[in-house]
Amino acid sequence: MPSLKEIKGRIASVKSTRKITSAMKMVASSKLHHAQVAIQNMLPYETMLEHILKSFLAAEVGAQTIYDQERPVKRVALVVFSSNSSLCGGFNANVIKVMIKAADALSGELGKDNVEVYPIGRKVAEKARKLGYNVKCDLADMVDHPNVKQCIDLAMELGDRFAKGEIDKVELIYHHFKSAGSQVLTHKTFLPIDIETELERDHERDLSSNVVTKQVQDYLKKKARKERQKKSGENEVVPLNDNFIVEPDLYTVLSLLIPKMGHLMLYTALLDSVASEHAARMVAMQTATDNADELLRQLNLQYNKSRQQAITSELLDIVGGSVNN
Repeated sequence: MPSLKEIKGRIASVKSTRKITSAMKMVASSKLHHAQVAIQNMLPYETMLEHILKSFLAAEVGAQTIYDQERPVKRVALVVFSSNSSLCGGFNANVIKVMIKAADALSGELGKDNVEVYPIGRKVAEKARKLGYNVKCDLADMVDHPNVKQCIDLAMELGDRFAKGEIDKVELIYHHFKSAGSQVLTHKTFLPIDIETELERDHERDLSSNVVTKQVQDYLKKKARKERQKKSGENEVVPLNDNFIVEPDLYTVLSLLIPKMGHLMLYTALLDSVASEHAARMVAMQTATDNADELLRQLNLQYNKSRQQAITSELLDIVGGSVNN
């Protein structure tokens, strides 16, 4: 059995660690709130762009551009989103696992040299280089400071290479942020853009709460489901008319709208990934703090038992000595 001094030292060590995990949890909660606000600020633009595209495509059946036409795949680019730091549970490990699975499958079909990786986040960049993948650039600063301009630049670079035939397919791997307690690992095609699938993607997000307990999450899901049922007919887009007058021509209009959709897809994926990272770190630090509390309870109990045992032993020695005298 450890001595009282050893137990006391361990209690002090656990208390110190608990202070760190508790502080990191509060920092992650604050950053998560800012990430949720960024997503909320982006949603009106996303809603309006979807409305325009849905209305236009509903009236102009068969409208196509080079960005939404499939072709034989000879070279693929993977855009993978991770974090720059650790202590966020299985967030990075899950992303890296899906990246390795996708890259190995594509390498078996196309060859390893024909699979490119665009890492957004230091963790996935380090892993991709260690495994010998064809890493094209380092975009770790996008995670710490998300902004639209860098997403537009990356989307334009990918779109330009796709239009020139240098790459035939681009895929995204990231966490879709649904709530503080739920982040869905998503693997989808970025180019060619499947507009219908993209417009029907999952929009369910809880941006109002940082609570991660199961009971609260279940309550919020049921409440959101009831609200969606009440408003089921309000979100259907009806075209303003069935005969659009397109100037200068259909191809030019779509060539402007569809790249904007691509910019939005990248920016949305980045914001979702950043919010998911902070949520995962908040949950991990909350779990660590709870574990520290439980460990402190057990150590205090052990300390009190050992202390009481020492006192009892000393009393017995005193009583035994007085009887002998």
